Amino acid sequence: MSSPSKRREMDLMKLMMSDYKVEMINDGMQEFFVEFSGPKDSIYEGGVWKIRVELPDAYPYKSPSVGFITKIYHPNVDEMSGSVCLDVINQTWSPMFDLVNVFETFLPQLLLYPNPSDPLNGEAAALMMRDRPTYEQRVKEYCEKYAKPRADTEEMSSDDEMSEDEYASDGDDEDDVAIAGKLDP
Repeated sequence: MSSPSKRREMDLMKLMMSDYKVEMINDGMQEFFVEFSGPKDSIYEGGVWKIRVELPDAYPYKSPSVGFITKIYHPNVDEMSGSVCLDVINQTWSPMFDLVNVFETFLPQLLLYPNPSDPLNGEAAALMMRDRPTYEQRVKEYCEKYAKPRADTEEMSSDDEMSEDEYASDGDDEDDVAIAGKLDP
């Protein structure tokens, strides 16, 4: 049986080779961001989310920690922290699963089949059960506002993301100066 560190390396390489954009944090193999697209034919289609993944020392025997960095409106995702309430990750994880399973099966299933009876976002769960069309419209609004694909998908650094104030600016301010490229350090 291979050691957890070998398995971590193997699973991470497999994820990177599966066409997911992966950005390492702190040059280690335990924390990284993954760019995740909403499932086709769903109300999340067209959205692209930045997901933070943290692999515990005991991975794959212990499940990875997975959370949305990009805001998402979903009954099973905490809107403030991005924490995911997903049974297969939180309770029934098995070393048989790998990181590709998380992004190709578990997260798409979460978005396709929300469980409003076990919510982390009570408002989304209540709206989903009470008024499905309004819930779906809110999901689409969040996708449009927060999860639009980036033009420069080269790097997913949070340093490059605009603040809400910058985003809300209408650009009419005379003090705003457009700078092409980045300044030399």
